[in-house]
Amino acid sequence: MAEEELPGVLILDIGGTHGVLENLAALLKKHFRLITMKEFLENKKEMSKKIQSVFVFECRPTIDQELLESLPNLKVIGNSGVGVDHLDLKMISKFGVKVTNTPHAVADPTADIGMALMLASARRLVEGNVLNFPGS
Repeated sequence: MAEEELPGVLILDIGGTHGVLENLAALLKKHFRLITMKEFLENKKEMSKKIQSVFVFECRPTIDQELLESLPNLKVIGNSGVGVDHLDLKMISKFGVKVTNTPHAVADPTADIGMALMLASARRLVEGNVLNFPGS
């Protein structure tokens, strides 16, 4: 499938402080034409028609009414996190746009960290580490 045929997905950026991780961007490129927010803002008229999805990574880009109004072909907002508290679901649904997220993406790591914290607390591992290695 040629790049022009791939559905457009709006992202904040690739890499950097707040952009989509580069390895994740490589995976997305197999299925979508990635359009950065900068690219979108520089050529809103042309790009707005190509964008069918917005990929929200670390709560960015911000989904507001102005953005939704400027994307006439938007079908779905994919959130790469567990919750959707940062999204106004009522407003988004008025535009006929669906919202997805990854509810179980961090279930195992969260459980692992919870267990590690309980074990560290019960065995006073942090205190022992500080006592054995002064100045750390």
